[in-house]
Parts: sequence; C-alpha cells; structure tokens
Amino acid sequence: MKNDIKSALASLRKGQAPGNREILQEISVGSEFIMDFWKEKYMAHYLAMGGSKIKFVTGRTGSGKTHFLEILAMEAENLGYISVSLSARELWIHDFKEIYTAILRQVNLLERLQLCSHEVIRQLGYDPEIIPKNISFADYLSSEGLLDPLTKREIRHQLEKLFLANPLIDNNFALACAMLTGGILGHPTLEEANCKLLMLWLEGSREAKLSSLRRLGLSPSKVTKYNARHMLRSLVEACCLAGFKGLVISIDNMEVLVSADSAETIRYSRLKREDAYESIRELIDEIDTLKHTMFVFSFDRSLMDDDVRGLKSYQALWMRIQNEIEGKRFNRFADIVDLDRLLDEVYTPENIVKMSTRLAQVINRFDAGATPISLNTAEELHARSRFGKVSLPRKVALTTLQEGAE
Repeated sequence: MKNDIKSALASLRKGQAPGNREILQEISVGSEFIMDFWKEKYMAHYLAMGGSKIKFVTGRTGSGKTHFLEILAMEAENLGYISVSLSARELWIHDFKEIYTAILRQVNLLERLQLCSHEVIRQLGYDPEIIPKNISFADYLSSEGLLDPLTKREIRHQLEKLFLANPLIDNNFALACAMLTGGILGHPTLEEANCKLLMLWLEGSREAKLSSLRRLGLSPSKVTKYNARHMLRSLVEACCLAGFKGLVISIDNMEVLVSADSAETIRYSRLKREDAYESIRELIDEIDTLKHTMFVFSFDRSLMDDDVRGLKSYQALWMRIQNEIEGKRFNRFADIVDLDRLLDEVYTPENIVKMSTRLAQVINRFDAGATPISLNTAEELHARSRFGKVSLPRKVALTTLQEGAE
C-alpha cells in the first residue's frame, strides 16, 4: 500500500480529512450545498470578472472545515484558478508579509512566468510547442538564423507591454517579472545570480540587497506588512497573465490565535493577536483593490466563542464580518459559513447513512474495520448532533469505525 493511501486511511480513522483528493471526492456528502453555490456565484463569474471576496468558515471540531477547504482547492483548480492552502499553525498571521511570502512560494512564480514567456512567443508569431524543451526561445531563433536586432527589440517591447504597461502591477514587481521572463526566453539575458537576487527580493528576504537591485534598474523597497497586499495584487495579476483566472487562498486553523501550544503557553500574545485581527480588518477594507482573489479563513468555534480573546474582542473586525440577520434557513451569501448550522439543511439521516456508507467502502477497499451505520443509528446521531463539542460528521466517521471494530 502506498504511503499516501496509508496516510489518508490513518486520517480517516481519526475522523479527519484524508488529504487525498480521489478519496476526498469519493467520501464527500453535503459539501455541494455550499460548494456548488460558491462555484456558480463566485468562481464562475464574480472572481473571473475581476472581483475579490473574503469568507470565514467555522464549526465545531470535526465539522468538516479542512475537508471543505480541500474540496474548495480541488474545485478551484478544476475551474482554472491557482489554489493556495495555508495553515495558521505554520505561519505567523499577524504580519501580512508572512502570508504574502507563503502564497508566493506555493504559487511558484517562475513556473507561471514560463507560461507568460509562451505568450511573448505567440505575440512574435511562433508556436511555443515547436521550441525544444532544452533550449531557450532566443537560442532556437539563433539556430534558425532569425535572432536579428529587430527581433530582439520586439521581444523587449512585448515584455514591456505584458508587465510594465500593466497598471495593476507594481513597477518594481513588473520590472522583476520582465527580467525573469526575459531570462527564460534567453533575451534579454539574465545571469543566474541576478535571477536569485530578484527572487529573494520578491520573497521579502533580508538577503536581497537593495543596492544590488538598483544596479539592475529597480528602485525597490523592502517588502513589509504595509506593502505586502500591494505585492500580492501584483502576484495575482502575473498569474492571470499566465492564463489563470485568479487565486483561491485558504488559511486553516485560525483558532491558534486563542489556543495554546501547550497547557501553559499561548502562542499569540495580546498584541500579536490584535495585530492579526487588524491585518484581516485591513484586508477586508482593501479587498476591492485586489482582483480575481478569494480568501477563506477557517477556524474552530473557540475563535467565535471566546469573548476575551476571540473575534468579538476586536470590534473593528467583528463589526465587519458578523452576520447581521440570522434566519432559520442557511444563508449561502453570508460571510461567516457556520458548518454546524448545516445540520437541518444537509445532514439528514439519509445523508448520514450515505456518508457512512461511502466512508466504509473506501476504508474496506484498502483495509478492514468499517461498517455503514443503520438508519436508526443515523437518526440518533442527528437528534444528538446539537449537543457536545464534537460535530456530526466526525461522530459519523468514528461511529462507522467503531461499529466495524466490534
């Protein structure tokens, strides 16, 4: 059995998302109630037309938050977006520079600029597919006797048109992208050391010396939490130039803001926690300056319920995200998606049985020890679902495994 299958099964046995997309899609029940709506209203139209959106996903332990984010990433990629999946346990979210650099690394900018180079090649009247993989476009033209001064000038013109003439890209970011893409094309040539220098600056590294960058023609400043959102806007636009519809960014495990690393130590001090809330507040207020971007923040209910340290403790943020009207029916337009409230809408006893059956089939295909629960058991779980700290989806998973172990 492959390691990824073993890892997926181990996660399922704990009632957690499997981290395997094929298995994830097979066992998913109920997520389409929200996902299909987001695909239609946001990803298919609003984001693709240049809009941006921020959503918050919450619920009790095991309510399917991580599962939902994994489905979101898969659906976003299927629709032509780049998905970025981050965890607040692995980066400091009080400094937006940290978020930007984590996004940049996952996006893999050089691969996206490779696609931008294809657009330059097409603009010069060539098919990128005819260029051998092991040589640059400039080397190919040279081998054909076509790399004359006029062609070189046209390559530079197309790079300027693609990046520097774009008002949505910071001038220094645009110049860096033009130079990196030129390096990929083979003209204008870019030494490997300078390529590394430009990437270090884009990543906000302290190793990137501004004096060295100025010699390349840039007039840059250090990437900070104050200009990181502007850099992110440039990054998103570069990805769109590469042929993608935009970015869908999820940040999971936000409850780390109020939870402890150990029994004694709180990971975030009050000042850092308030900086994190302020950073999210600023992102909400400036979301219209971003294009083709969706942020989804996910957290356990503790971040909602803790009045002293949670979201409600920072009124400047809470007043922007709270749902002003709570109706009996689930509002799919709401900025806060409470998965616990989906019980009556989605997790009927019949769907609970379906969920359990799919889970048991997946586990028993590779291993043994899972039995689908009965309709009576599903009705009991549904009736008790509003009580306790563990949510219904995890109870279903654990009950399916326990019954199989008897």
